[in-house]
Amino acid sequence: MKVNVYGIDGQKTSTEVELSDSVFGIEPNDHVIWLDVKAILANRRQGTHATKGRSYVSGGGKKPFRQKGTGRARQGSIRAPHFVGGGRVFGPQPRDYSQKVNKKVKKLARKSALSYKAKENKILVVENFNYEKPSTKELLNFLKNFELDAKKVLLCTSEYAPTLVKSAGNLYNVEIRESNTFSTYDILKADTIILQEGALQKVNEVLSK
Repeated sequence: MKVNVYGIDGQKTSTEVELSDSVFGIEPNDHVIWLDVKAILANRRQGTHATKGRSYVSGGGKKPFRQKGTGRARQGSIRAPHFVGGGRVFGPQPRDYSQKVNKKVKKLARKSALSYKAKENKILVVENFNYEKPSTKELLNFLKNFELDAKKVLLCTSEYAPTLVKSAGNLYNVEIRESNTFSTYDILKADTIILQEGALQKVNEVLSK
């Protein structure tokens, strides 16, 4: 599939590039997309939640009253869960939520997500560009040239671009990723994907293997 390359002014150039059919034209696999996104979101969880069970609550070392003769039910500790101030029953404890997904599954998930975007014509290819210094205004003007300033955008660069990352720091709807670091979740979350020309070459090369 051939698409036009756009300039940063939003106008088409005379250059055309190839979206590899093995990356952007496959039959999407919904199940692997679900597996990868589920793992990505699970791996973001810290798992540091904790509550105090009866063994962690202070106090309760002494039997509150004698075993027999009081007319009340026998009790061994005032820190039992049914007492005020007692421990919590089956409360959350620190745990690891991370999930493992095979490399082939991750690759297929990204290709499937990119194929969905290609079918919806939600992929733009632009000339390579960068800023000498961070400028949110310039990046916002760039998005306005494509009428994307109110859309969720994933901008993929051919290499790490710290000035672009800083320029997008105050734009909640813009994510900047390198061509080899974007995830399936990044693709699905964006309304439109903007690929720099150099980034497209790397995506075609890496994901088509």
